Amino acid sequence: MALEITDANAKSVLSEGKPVVIDFWAPWCGPCKMVGPIIEELAKEYEGQVVIGKCDVDENADLPAEYGIRNIPTVLFFKNGEIVDKQVGAVSKAVFDAKIKALI
Repeated sequence: MALEITDANAKSVLSEGKPVVIDFWAPWCGPCKMVGPIIEELAKEYEGQVVIGKCDVDENADLPAEYGIRNIPTVLFFKNGEIVDKQVGAVSKAVFDAKIKALI
């Protein structure tokens, strides 16, 4: 299951040393509902290798603002605490899978 990323825990998650993937989403967002199950599947597949989480932009304002999230879904890919890739909008599982493999 994808980790819940919040304003409060984001810094500690990013400093763990593992690659991190954060899906910025909202419950009312149609494309987010398409991406959500893909993120959950990938969280299971890459458990132990990559931290995959979701950040609800309605409940957390600081983190999306810090990373300039203007559209959702936006998925950010971090390595060593730095953004190395970004995906805006709904895409196939294969696209996310390739981006995650590039992190490892």
